[in-house]
Amino acid sequence: MGEHGYRYWTEWSEEDGEWVGLCDGFPLISWLEPDREAAEEGIRAVVAEVIEHLRAQGKDLPEPGVEWPPRPAVKPSQLA
Repeated sequence: MGEHGYRYWTEWSEEDGEWVGLCDGFPLISWLEPDREAAEEGIRAVVAEVIEHLRAQGKDLPEPGVEWPPRPAVKPSQLA
């Protein structure tokens, strides 16, 4: 679990052919990268920027979500 109680994870996107970094507190934000670690680093960085912006505007931060990805974050080819 990351700062502020948000959960971060990655999922493989067949459609994009890349890893997607996601965060439960910001379901409309994602980060695509060909490398899984880079996708997680990217989503963490962009969420940190959004948090900084929200704080600068005096706005409340969203609550961490309760949903967690129901499937493993691996490429289908890695399951075989």
